[in-house]
Amino acid sequence: MIELITPLLKNIGLDPDWTERLAILASIVVLLLVCFIAYLITRYLVLRILAFYIRNNRFSWDNYFLERKVFHRMCHLLPAVLLYTFSVAFGDLQQVIHRLASIYITIVVVFVIDAFLKALDDIYNSYEVARKKPIKAYLQGIKIFVVVVALIIIIARIIDKSPVLLLSGVGAMTAVVLLIFQDSILGFVAGIQLATNDMLRIGDRIEMPKHNADGTVVDISLTTVKVENFDQTITTIPTHALVKDSFRNWRSMIESGTRRIKRSVYIDVATIRFCTDEMLQQFRRIHLLTGYLDQRLAEINAYNQERNIDTDQPVNGRRLTNIGIFRIYIQNYLRAHPKLNQDMPRMVRQLSSNEHGLPIEIYAFAATADWADFETIQADIFDHIFAVAPHFGLRIFQTPGGHDLRALSDSIKQDGFLK
Repeated sequence: MIELITPLLKNIGLDPDWTERLAILASIVVLLLVCFIAYLITRYLVLRILAFYIRNNRFSWDNYFLERKVFHRMCHLLPAVLLYTFSVAFGDLQQVIHRLASIYITIVVVFVIDAFLKALDDIYNSYEVARKKPIKAYLQGIKIFVVVVALIIIIARIIDKSPVLLLSGVGAMTAVVLLIFQDSILGFVAGIQLATNDMLRIGDRIEMPKHNADGTVVDISLTTVKVENFDQTITTIPTHALVKDSFRNWRSMIESGTRRIKRSVYIDVATIRFCTDEMLQQFRRIHLLTGYLDQRLAEINAYNQERNIDTDQPVNGRRLTNIGIFRIYIQNYLRAHPKLNQDMPRMVRQLSSNEHGLPIEIYAFAATADWADFETIQADIFDHIFAVAPHFGLRIFQTPGGHDLRALSDSIKQDGFLK
C-alpha cells in the first residue's frame, strides 16, 4: 500500500523526506478506515440479519446469546484481524502493529468468552435442574483461568517474549498465586463439594447463626453465597464457610409439605389429682373422651374386682388421674385436627418435671410448610389447650407476676395477718 501511495505523493511535488512519512500515515488512515467500514458492515448489517433470524426461529436458547451481546462483541474481531493481516504492508511498523492488533484481539476474545459464559449460565438457569446444580461457580473459575491466560499473552506480546517462557515461570510464583487467589480456590473447591453432595441450592432456606444468616439463598458464586434474610437484608457468606462450618437447611421440610410442632405446656403439679366419680361423669360428656373412658373404666373396674381391692382408699388399686385424661384428650384432639398430617409421628408426652411444673410436650406435624399458615395452626392448637386445661382441674404454670403478688397481699390483709 505504501508503494502505491508514495508515487502519487511524489507527483504532487512534495519534499522527499515528507513523502515517505505521509505515505505511511496515509496508509495507516486508509487501513483504519477499512477496518471501521468492516466494523460498520458487521455491526449494522450482518448483526441485524443474524438478530432477525434468532428472534424469529423456533429456538429460545440462542436469544440469550443475543441478550448478552456475544455477537456484538464479536463484531470487534474482524477489524482487529484485518489490522493484523495487512500490517505486513507497513515495513518497519509491522511488528508494532502486530503487537497492538494481537493485544486487541486477545482483549476482545476475553470479552466474547465472558459474554458467552454469561449466556451459557442464563440458558442453564432456564431449566429446573439449575436450582439443584448451579454452575455459576464453575463458570467463574473458567473466567479467572481465561483472564490469567490472556494477561500472560498480553505481557508476552508487550515484552516480545514467548508465552511459553512466562508459563514456565508461573511455577516459581505458585505461592504468590495461591495467596492472591486463596478465596477463589477455596470457593471453587467448596462449590464442587456443595454441588456434588447436593448440600445447597438456590431457593433453599438456611440458618447459619455464626454469620447471622436466616433466610433464602438467592445466589451461589465462586467465592460467596448470598442469603436474603426474612427482614429483607442480605447476608454474604464465604462459600468455603458452608463446608467448614455447620448450617441448617430446611429444604427437606419444605419438600415434604409439612412442618414440625414441638412445644410444651407446663402443668402446675399441685393441681394433679385422682379423678372422682363426679369428675369422670363430667369427662364422659366430652365427645373425644367418651369411648376411651368407657373402655378404660371397664378395664379398671374388672382389675380391681378380680383382686378384691378396697377402692374406698384412693391409693388402692388402679385409678384415673386428671392429667392422664387430659393427655388422652389432647391426643384425640390432634388425631381429629384437619390441618395436621396424620401420616407423620404424633405424640403427647410427659417430660421430666422441673421448677416450672410438669411439661406436657406436643409433637406433631402441620400439613403445610408455609410459615404463616404453620404459625396459625400452632397458635390455634395451643389456644385450645390453654383454654381447656381448667376443665380438667389443671392449672397452667407461670412465674408469679405483680398481679399475683398483689392478689396474695390482698388475701393476707383480708385474713387479718397484715394491717
